[in-house]
Amino acid sequence: MARKSSIDRLPFPIRQHILARLRENRLTLDELIDDLVKTFPEEAASGELPSRSAMHRYGQNVAEIVAHEREMAVAAEALVAELGEDFDTKSGAMLAQAVTLLANRAAMSKVKSGEAIEIGDVLDLARAAKATQEARSLNLRERQAVAKAAREKVLEEQRQKIEALGKTGTIDPTALAAVMKAAYDL
Repeated sequence: MARKSSIDRLPFPIRQHILARLRENRLTLDELIDDLVKTFPEEAASGELPSRSAMHRYGQNVAEIVAHEREMAVAAEALVAELGEDFDTKSGAMLAQAVTLLANRAAMSKVKSGEAIEIGDVLDLARAAKATQEARSLNLRERQAVAKAAREKVLEEQRQKIEALGKTGTIDPTALAAVMKAAYDL
């Protein structure tokens, strides 16, 4: 089994700082190393910070992941623009396909780098897929609830208009009662 990156073995605050700077993509490699030395002087003095080559390799991996995320975001925006906000169940199939693609890419990148795929990685991917599916289900339930509320509002407005029309006497009261019973079960 391949060793974990020296950056993956760093304390959480240092790792988070490195990831944040890499995602910002504003610093050169030398500037990033200088930033780490200034931000974590004790760790720099004790030699705990990663080497320049480790930072370069890690930065390349993060850049590749960010590029894939950007590609997915652009594709998602294009799909929404093409299909509209309300696209149907085809979106579920596309979502499943996208998650599968990302899982395969993550697994293949580990294999290419010589790292073993651990059960934790598989669990993380499964959790991400489950969370995505739950979010989609929640979105569907929300849309259904909004549609139901709108339908109830329209029915109430219609009932009020029919009642107001009945009060004018222009419609036969027995016909009005039959319409109210049939439409609103009153």
